[in-house]
Amino acid sequence: MLVLSLVMNKALLLAALAPALAAAAQDGILDLTQLPDYAGQPVPAYIARDNTPPGNPITNLGATLGRTLFYDKRLSRNDTISCASCHQQAHAFSDLAAASVGVAGTTGRHSMRLVNARFSQELRFFWDERAASLEAQTTQPIQDHVEMGFSGGDGDPGFPELVAKLAAIREYQALFAIVYGDPGIDEARIQNAIAQFVRSIQSFDSKFDQGRAQVGGDNAPFPNFTPQENAGKNLFLAPPNNGGAGCAGCHRPPEFDIAPNSGNNGVIGTLSGGADLTVTRSPSLRDLVDPDGVPNGAFMHDASLATLLDVVNHYNSIPTENEGLDNRLRGGRGQQLNLTDVQKNELTAFLRTLTGANIYTDPKWSDPFDASGGLELIILPAGSVSVHFSGAGQNRVAVVSATGVPGLEYDCETSSDLIDWTGHTVTADGAGALSSTIPAPASSAHQFFRYVYRPSD
Repeated sequence: MLVLSLVMNKALLLAALAPALAAAAQDGILDLTQLPDYAGQPVPAYIARDNTPPGNPITNLGATLGRTLFYDKRLSRNDTISCASCHQQAHAFSDLAAASVGVAGTTGRHSMRLVNARFSQELRFFWDERAASLEAQTTQPIQDHVEMGFSGGDGDPGFPELVAKLAAIREYQALFAIVYGDPGIDEARIQNAIAQFVRSIQSFDSKFDQGRAQVGGDNAPFPNFTPQENAGKNLFLAPPNNGGAGCAGCHRPPEFDIAPNSGNNGVIGTLSGGADLTVTRSPSLRDLVDPDGVPNGAFMHDASLATLLDVVNHYNSIPTENEGLDNRLRGGRGQQLNLTDVQKNELTAFLRTLTGANIYTDPKWSDPFDASGGLELIILPAGSVSVHFSGAGQNRVAVVSATGVPGLEYDCETSSDLIDWTGHTVTADGAGALSSTIPAPASSAHQFFRYVYRPSD
């Protein structure tokens, strides 16, 4: 007796090829039956801020769809730019370039790091906070004429054209059906999926976290820190009127998120020249530099500060005030901290302790596409189909079981000649289990079984 699983076209890879391709899971093959754990990632007990809305919690399937969309260059007008083009895993999901390249030019501001975007009290996104939520933020670059080109103006196609484009791709027919129960695609579903993936990107394996886990609070000396790093931590936490630099007033540990009521920080330049007083948000201070201490791109929205020491020097002496300057940085003629060179080095040493390692290499946040932009989905792994018989004569039945993708509909089919097939639809349960009972002929007869997934045309 032969038990089959169907192998479909290039877009959807099922069981028969799974053994040879399983090792290539990060090279154009996405195994939907063995998803990374996005939803259950551990978060330290001392992390309290979380901007996840009740209606869009992180799920393994939703974040997987979001990851695919995040890296897919087909979300741009000319298939050349993805979200990941400007937010690169190797650089804490930012860009080394001051201005990122889009389909019709370069961005007006430096690409913000996305690490730990979830762990913030601030609900608004972009440097100028123009997006009311992360969900709303995710599709604005897609609809920007310069960035990804589905603006609906300036000769660009509109967002409905992108929806139609994605709906014709069989990978997305399967992915949206798995996540949302049907293959329908709209802006809200795209937003929710990408937001889930972005919120899943977290970094809590830094030297700071290792030390914080050993003590009762941020202010206690960390046993794993050098004297210089502990001194820098004290400077970061203490306000200026108490001998510190006051950094924690806006960049609040242990999340190191920006306080929601912040004004601008005195950096008011733009990449193209002129002034910009509207920047009141910043990313988390985590992973400012990579594990080798190299900055993950220049700092500030205009990429005007190249090093951590440049950043400290800026806050040490803000020479002039502007109408939008944060009140915590005002001092009559701007902020003057009068830090010594030793203190400046202590502060930069502490800021380097906020860098982790896993975020830069973890496959679950990596590009699922191959070098040519191809992607195939495993939705029924090899060896997963089993058949058990019971009964005799006219009462003999075959129970056909397999493991698929939770919530996805499959056809369970049988044939006596491998040419003509009959069957019925079965939906995988929450664990991906498939089970179907089929009338079976006498044990001496040939009978073949398979589970098949058929995307809609």
